Order: sequence, then structure tokens, then C-alpha cells
Amino acid sequence: MNNVRPSCERLEALVPYDPKYLPAEAYLSANENPQDVPEEVRREINRRLKTMQFNRYPDPLANGLREKIAEANGLERECVLVGNGGDELLFNIALAWGGPGRTFLNLPPTFSVYEQNALLTGTEVESIPRLADYSIDEEAVLSRVAQGGVDYVIVASPNNPTGKLASEEFLLKLLDATDALVMIDEAYFEFSRMTMRPYLAQHKNLVILRTFSKAFSLAGVRLGYILGDPAIITEFVKVRQPYSVDAVSQAIAEAVYENRASFERGIVSIIEERSRLVDELRKLPEVKAYPSDANYILFKAEGAGEIWQSLYDRGILVRDFSAAEHLTDCLRVTIGSPEENERFMTALKEVLIERRRA
Repeated sequence: MNNVRPSCERLEALVPYDPKYLPAEAYLSANENPQDVPEEVRREINRRLKTMQFNRYPDPLANGLREKIAEANGLERECVLVGNGGDELLFNIALAWGGPGRTFLNLPPTFSVYEQNALLTGTEVESIPRLADYSIDEEAVLSRVAQGGVDYVIVASPNNPTGKLASEEFLLKLLDATDALVMIDEAYFEFSRMTMRPYLAQHKNLVILRTFSKAFSLAGVRLGYILGDPAIITEFVKVRQPYSVDAVSQAIAEAVYENRASFERGIVSIIEERSRLVDELRKLPEVKAYPSDANYILFKAEGAGEIWQSLYDRGILVRDFSAAEHLTDCLRVTIGSPEENERFMTALKEVLIERRRA
């Protein structure tokens, strides 16, 4: 039959997530670590892969890696779950705590995948927009959860794409004010040095999401994990795909996690470059740079879409949010290597000078 039934009606209004990954000379759009895995760690990875039996299924729950992560965080293995990138775990929270008749509380602008996953699972989305400076409207959030009926909340801290941490005081108030599952997305916590890990024991409704993609240079491997109460982890296990984390990814992640101290120097360098780049951006009268606790900086400039194109014409790819809701005229630049950052600043200054003359 040259015909087919339509897909699920929920998909009609959905636009696929597009990371805008285009060919470029300087990739400063995806919040990747500019440094690859250190050579000594790569050698250890290769040693482990040589003995791997590719004809066997992987450990379904990646228990070896779970144990290493648990030990490093002072937890039992049952408090950790590994996923195919943080993305799988973000979808799993929508599967386990969302669905028809259930509610997700969103705090835009934030990572768009949160809302996308809710819509895919038929979950109602209630949004409380951030304030003009992109801080959380804390009073409005606490007031809403006090009314009840919210099933889960995701708070990115630092927030993507705006860059700032949520205050610890607010997060503790939120956890006390609701029985909703509260996921704190700490994908960038190695750059902020702040985590809600110390509060796991007191708050059963707290789950923490982390990733290997950013600080540990494994964006190409796809590995994330959550920390939470064993009962919460069990619910995530119920909805996860079987064998979602392949044996190669598990072996790579174990080697990297055992040698995570090797990445500290690079993390410190990114933090230092972030500070320098914010200072440089704030010297430009046309630019408003927002403070950041992550490995990227959000900045606003009139005609940002045209600025993005001019930068791209010069081989530099940054992320264009200029047409996104709540983010008019905003671009986001990832902290790259010192050379990439210098190239970006030089190009941006050239573009702004050309615009002044036009």
C-alpha cells in the first residue's frame, strides 16, 4: 500500500531538536571541552579495548562504572544510574514522572529538551519565566509548587544557556516545599564548583544529573549519570532502554573516571579563560555579557542574528539564540582554547567595527 497512518498527534507541533552543528574552523557553539582526552588516559582506554569481547552484550546497568561513581560521591551503588548521555536520563524522567494527567514545571529560558520531552510524553507543561536578568523567579516558583499538583521540576544549575547557578538557599526551599521530584541538572558543575550532593540524604525528592560530555571531554561517547535515593533510581531503571550504555562507552568512561584528576588542569584553564572573556566582552559598548558559572557565556547585542552570520563567515561557530523566546538578540559562546577565544574576540570586534561604519 502506498500510504501510511499518521504518526502520533503529539508530534504535529513538535520541531526536532537542532544543535545547529555546522562545519567551522572554531567550534564554540556546543559547550564542548576544547581539549581532547589526555594522551595517557587515551593509552589506558586503548589497552582496555584490546581485550574487549565485542560479541558479548554489555553489563546492562554498567555496574563497574556505577560503583566507581558511587564511591567517589560517598554513596551506595544503588544510588547511581548511568545513561546514554544525560539526554537519555532527561527523557527517562519524563517517562517515569510525566505522562497524561501529570505536570512538569519549567523555568525558561533553559535547556529546550526538558519541555520537548514533556510534550513527547503527553505531560502538561507549566512555565514560570525567569526574570529580566535570567535569574529564577523564586517567589513565583515556590508559590506554584505550594499549590500542589506538580509531578516533576528540572532546574539546570548552572542554567543552559544563561550560565548562572541557582542559589543553594532557593533549591533547599524548593525541595522542602514540594513532593515533586526535583532534578538538579549539574551538567556543568565541575566549572561552577557547586553541587547539591550533600543534601541527597535529607531529600528523597532530589535527583542530580551529571555528564561526562563537558569537563571530561567525552561529548562524542555519550555518557551521563544520576544520583538519587535507591527508590528513585529503581523507577528510572523501569523505563530505561535495555543495554542503553554500550560496552565501549563503559570501558572509556571507567578509564576516564579513574583518571579524572588528569582533567583538573584543563578545567581550571577554562574557568580562567571564562573570566578573561567576560571581561573582554564587557569592554564592548554594544555587548551585554551575562555572568556565567559554566563553560560558556551568553551575551546580547542588537542584530545578533547578523553578527552570528558574520562570525560564521569568518570560520567561527557560536550558538544563535537570537530568535528564541526569552532570548531575543542573544548569542552563546563556548569557552574554547586561549587561541580560539582570542580568534573569537578579534572577529567580534571586527564585526562590530564594520557595523558602526555601516
